Amino acid sequence: MHFIHYQIQESDIALLRNAGVPEEDIRHCIRVAEKALEIAARTGAPVDRELIGRGALFHDLGKAKTHEIEHGRIGSEIGKTLGLPQAIADIMEKHIRGGLTVEEARELGLPIKDYSLKTLEEKIVIYADRLVDIIFDGIAPIASEHEAEERFEEILKEYPKYGKNEMTLRRYLGYHREIQKLIHDQER
Repeated sequence: MHFIHYQIQESDIALLRNAGVPEEDIRHCIRVAEKALEIAARTGAPVDRELIGRGALFHDLGKAKTHEIEHGRIGSEIGKTLGLPQAIADIMEKHIRGGLTVEEARELGLPIKDYSLKTLEEKIVIYADRLVDIIFDGIAPIASEHEAEERFEEILKEYPKYGKNEMTLRRYLGYHREIQKLIHDQER
C-alpha cells in the first residue's frame, strides 16, 4: 500500500486520452483525483493513496463510450482490458450513484449485483467526485471549495442533480459525515 505520497501520472492521463475519453471528462477526472488525494491526506487515515488517485482518475473511463448510467460498468470492462488492477475497476463500476443496491441495479437495468462501497478508499473517491461536481458545475452558488464541504448536505438536498434520489442522497450524506468526522478528528 502507498500510504504516504502518490502523484497523478502523465502515463495514466495518456491512457484516458488513448481510450477516447473526451477532454472535458479528463479535466473532471484530474480534478476528482486531486480532490480525493487532498481529502485522503486531510483524514490522516492509513489509506492506499495510489488506489485513491488512480481510482479517481479512471472513475469515468467508460465515458470514452457513453455518458449513460452504464458508463461505470463499461469503464470497468475497459480498465480490465488495459490491465488496471481489480480495485480500480471496482471503483469505476461502483461509483454510479455512490454504490447501488442489488434492487437499484435491477431497476436501472445494470447487471444485478451489490455495488455498495466497502472501503474508505472507494468512499473518498465518490465523495470527491460529488464535491468536484458541486465546485465546478456552477449550479449551486458557492464561494470556495471549503464552502462546498461546509454546505454539502444542504446543497445535495436543495439541488436534485447532486442528491439524485432518497437512497442515493442518504449514501452521499453518510460518506460526507464519515469522512468529515475523520478530518475533524485529525485536526484536533
